[in-house]
Amino acid sequence: MTNDQLTRNKNLVADFIQDLFGKGDLTAVDRYLAADFVNHDPPFPGSPDGAAGMRGAAERFRTALPDWRTEVEHLVAEDDLVVEHFHARGTHVGELFGQPGTGRTLTLRGVQIFRIAGDRIVERWGRLDEAGLHTQLTTPWAGGD
Repeated sequence: MTNDQLTRNKNLVADFIQDLFGKGDLTAVDRYLAADFVNHDPPFPGSPDGAAGMRGAAERFRTALPDWRTEVEHLVAEDDLVVEHFHARGTHVGELFGQPGTGRTLTLRGVQIFRIAGDRIVERWGRLDEAGLHTQLTTPWAGGD
């Protein structure tokens, strides 16, 4: 694979994450994900399969944390894979996982692997710091800031 293609793949993933989660543009799912997209690790228990699960995750986060922002710490591409290591944060103003808004800044770290084919994201694997997020939601003194 050429360096140009690796760069395009990295840009595709970075743009998808920023459009969907950073800007809350739910139509990003339609522009970036393949019709047969497979999400091997849905973002939340009980999430729908495929693109609908990604759309639902973004909608849930942007509703509860409308100023949600993702910072890419590392973006690595090899062959048809792109690995994203990220740190995200936002102000918790709405219900998230059964917890009402607190007004505190919540943070989330995670690693995601995306497989690209035909300039579309066709697969995703990911690990989010769900335990850390849960602690911030349920412990009065815990939080991102």
